[in-house]
Amino acid sequence: MTPKVSIIIPFYNDPYIGQAIESALGQSYGNIEVIVVDDGSTSNQHLIAPYLHRIVYLGKANAGTASALNYGIQAASGKYVAWLSSDDRFYPDKVNNQVIFMESVGAQISHTDYDVINEHNAITQYRAGLKYPTAKAFIQALRLGCPVNGCTVMMTKKIVEEIGYFNPGLPYTHDYELWIRMVLCRIDFHYLNEPLTAYRRHTNMGTVRHFDRIMDEAGSVNRAFAPLMDALIAQLPD
Repeated sequence: MTPKVSIIIPFYNDPYIGQAIESALGQSYGNIEVIVVDDGSTSNQHLIAPYLHRIVYLGKANAGTASALNYGIQAASGKYVAWLSSDDRFYPDKVNNQVIFMESVGAQISHTDYDVINEHNAITQYRAGLKYPTAKAFIQALRLGCPVNGCTVMMTKKIVEEIGYFNPGLPYTHDYELWIRMVLCRIDFHYLNEPLTAYRRHTNMGTVRHFDRIMDEAGSVNRAFAPLMDALIAQLPD
């Protein structure tokens, strides 16, 4: 039997939520559950209503994306969990291809390539993901910033429980901080070189609206882990 995958969609007032849910429910892989975590939204919940009979819908007080992801992961019943932002879309074979890849190499976490789309779903950049020739090159990049698109990540629920959940005290860089902790625990961060997610760039996205605060927070995370990351990199073969 194929392993179950829980797709977790944090939601806060996002007008693209219907498209995200459609893409999750439209997966070619059959053994999935779609969990939408409403993080205290005040608008656009009506866009979820048509899908309530096909998804797990969880409501909670507003506390940020990390909190919503943690809530969804804790409720997940799948072996694997995948994060889909409410303004992004999965391609139909996203879950199928990534599960096959992870099962074949025994990966506990992996990420993939992705395309960039605009407000109208037009692709503005193909294969936008950063690629690295070696594991050491990837970790060196992670030492300086976050080269991973969080919505391309699939990981086992077990590894999150073992390493620790997303840090809800980090509004913007909870993903970067968790990837660093994964690497420092010597978890291999596998890469599947296929574009399986459509990542939406638009003027209202948090990355645009909160850019300066994101950079400040990323710098704090970077400095906190710099000595440990430098020590790890020094131990790795070229």
